[in-house]
Amino acid sequence: MLDCIVIGGGPAGLNASLVLGRARMKTIVFDDDKPRNSVTQESHGFITRDGIKPSQFKQIGKEELKKYPDVSFKSQRVTDIKKVNKHFTIFTDQNESYQAKKIILSTGLIDILPDIAGLHHFYGKSIFSCPFCDGWELKDRALAVLAEKNDHTFHLTKLLFNWSRNIIVCTNGKKILTNEQLDTLNNKNIKVIAHEIDRLQGDNGQLQKIIFKNGEEIDREGGFVTAELQQAVPFAESLGCILNKMGGVETDALGRTNIEGVYASGDNTLLTPPQLINAASQGSKAASGVIADLINEGF
Repeated sequence: MLDCIVIGGGPAGLNASLVLGRARMKTIVFDDDKPRNSVTQESHGFITRDGIKPSQFKQIGKEELKKYPDVSFKSQRVTDIKKVNKHFTIFTDQNESYQAKKIILSTGLIDILPDIAGLHHFYGKSIFSCPFCDGWELKDRALAVLAEKNDHTFHLTKLLFNWSRNIIVCTNGKKILTNEQLDTLNNKNIKVIAHEIDRLQGDNGQLQKIIFKNGEEIDREGGFVTAELQQAVPFAESLGCILNKMGGVETDALGRTNIEGVYASGDNTLLTPPQLINAASQGSKAASGVIADLINEGF
């Protein structure tokens, strides 16, 4: 019987496992190595690690965990989780099962990008989703905001104006901005183009042109896209965890969900902007919640 199983080996899962290992909690980390940031060349905003490659960050984390004998790492995909009484049984794609008193879901999100031809060639290289993560690298360039829904478009455009004043908004044939929002953008000399996009054009992942179906073309050097975010796996819902209005797993300050013994951390909570440092911080908090609860239960 393990103390805790951590599902997901990203920054949240790694940091949770570090804190658990230092507290002498018998822990297994399961990771199938399909991170959301696999398209990212560099990660930013984490002091001492600014500009690090995501794969290098993970490798450093796994090396550090080797110092703690109570933590092990398994490159397996978790296929199912069952709760019986107060304990959990985890099943993997290698027909193995493990039992634990607590589980931390650090399973992350997946990006659902607009259906724009060529977008995947540029995503993670010159088109991104988070200005805090990648705005500095694109500062003062000719940029585009690519969006089909209004949930985040206006907010993203306002944020991006901090890094560049040369911005257009492409809504790909959709009317997604209110008249008031259009007036505000017009006052900032931000052009909104509602024509449908035919394709994106460029070389080696670097955007050069946006070509519209009406034949119009416009030169751009990069941009940001409003991606829909979905839970990468359905475990939170299948276990009965409550999701917040944005689709993130609802937790308290220490990662506890409404299901006893289930904790969540990282991007899958949608509590903070999806950045490396925020995910790692949440992993630490969730591990602290697990440790506090296990100690209280066993004292």
